[in-house]
Formats: sequence, C-alpha cells, structure tokens
Amino acid sequence: MNRSVKSIIEETLRSFVKEEEIELLIEINEDTRLFGSSGLLSSIQLVSFITELEENLEDDLDVELILADEKAMSRRTSPFYSMKYLTSYIEEKIKDYE
Repeated sequence: MNRSVKSIIEETLRSFVKEEEIELLIEINEDTRLFGSSGLLSSIQLVSFITELEENLEDDLDVELILADEKAMSRRTSPFYSMKYLTSYIEEKIKDYE
C-alpha cells in the first residue's frame, strides 16, 4: 500500500467537511466521532462520506469495498462511530479482500 488507510480516511473527511461546510470545532484525529450523539456527521452526511471514501479507497489502494454492509451493521460498536473504529474496520476488510 502506498498510502495508509488512516491517511485516506483523514483526507477524505477533511475534504468532505470542507465541501459540506460543516463547522469543525475539533481537530480531526483517531478519536474524532463520526456519527452518534456527539458525532461530526448527520446520517445523510455519513452515507455521502462513506460513498466518497469507498471511491477514494478504490482509487488509492485498488480495492473495491462496500463499507456499509451486514457485517458493519451487526457489530456491537459501529465502525462508523469514530475514526479509530473505521480505520480498523477498513484494514480488516482489506485483509479479507486480499
């Protein structure tokens, strides 16, 4: 892999926040909550962000992943809860893909 999953997620999120004109009151890091009670994104924004992220992962890492699948929805803690959980989930999916 040329770029890390974490860097692709961070860059995609920064770009998405800018495009959507989301007020960013915190620094984006692995503890950034994406969705939920104090999350950065609304449910509609989350869907758009995931779609954009899937495209960027395919472009940068040459992997076709569907992130919002049954596996994601059945987890005790949603992979979309925070940057850390999302990074771990995507790395796991890439291993399964290979």
